[in-house]
Amino acid sequence: MRTTIGWQADRATAQLRRTPLQRRDLRPDDLAVRVDYCGVCHSDLHAVGSRDPESGRPLVPGHEFTGVVTETGPAVTRFSVGDAVAVGNIVDSCGECLMCHAGQENFCHTSPTLTYGDVDRHDGSTTLGGYSREYVVRDGFAYPLPAGLDPAAAAPLLCAGVTVWEPLHTLGVGPGSRVAVAGLGGLGHLAVKFAVALGADTSVISRSPDKADDARRLGAHGFVVSTDPDRMTAARDRFDVVIDTISAPHDIGPYLRLVAMDGTLSQVGHLGPVTVETIDLLVGRKKLSSAGSGGRPATAAMLEFCAEHSLTADIELLPSARVNEAFDRLRRNDVRYRFVLDMSDLT
Repeated sequence: MRTTIGWQADRATAQLRRTPLQRRDLRPDDLAVRVDYCGVCHSDLHAVGSRDPESGRPLVPGHEFTGVVTETGPAVTRFSVGDAVAVGNIVDSCGECLMCHAGQENFCHTSPTLTYGDVDRHDGSTTLGGYSREYVVRDGFAYPLPAGLDPAAAAPLLCAGVTVWEPLHTLGVGPGSRVAVAGLGGLGHLAVKFAVALGADTSVISRSPDKADDARRLGAHGFVVSTDPDRMTAARDRFDVVIDTISAPHDIGPYLRLVAMDGTLSQVGHLGPVTVETIDLLVGRKKLSSAGSGGRPATAAMLEFCAEHSLTADIELLPSARVNEAFDRLRRNDVRYRFVLDMSDLT
């Protein structure tokens, strides 16, 4: 076993504490990655807050990170020591089901192995995430980090980025498309950047009028205040695609009514139960969809697209020792738009 240092959820509190962690010895197709930067996802906050302290399973969050290869297994041919890489929220899958063969490992029929809080397919150990100085991962689930992308600002692309890339790409968004992004947070700001770079006429829907300037800075062409009934009525049936990135439970009816005939509302923020009025789908033959992360081909394509368009997340970089501060501020939505931890203080 290999020993590294990371931030683990304390069983008795909602705090993360610095502690030694055990990583497996490298298997033939493994990489050892020195983690340099790890994004702080809202799901990390949820995982720590909802964990069962009696389970006995360690919880180390972090599933969007960049770093450098420090060692390779004997069967690895795609990477060499010193290569810059990125790792997302999936680190293994069965490789045999229809979804895996389609390059959609995120939908693996036996469930993909998640970067943290999951069970390793080979030895049954608990996967420990990227809030650590080292991670060991199958080479097939690591991605070359394109030259020119800031590794800190690129880290959130591996979760927040691919989550919104998946529906935009599969729904064929491009020049002539009319896209609205509901919610301007970690997911939403990247959805705006992607939609604009894809050539779409892009608007932001937000309950916060003070985000209008940010929306324009990100490239949005329009801004709709969701709490203004007149503005929402004026935007009815206007958008071919609405990407709903709002993380809190909410009524999706008002957003469906903004979708144009034969258009799609893709909900990627709040993934809990929703109530849908059939009439909101019926009038205009509208579609309700969702997406979760992305498979390996889509993730690689997203990174290349980002390199081509010099596109990364808007981040606030913090030393990893301030991770609990980042969690506290994330609870208050006090970030524009993604915290990233600098792991270099873990020595």
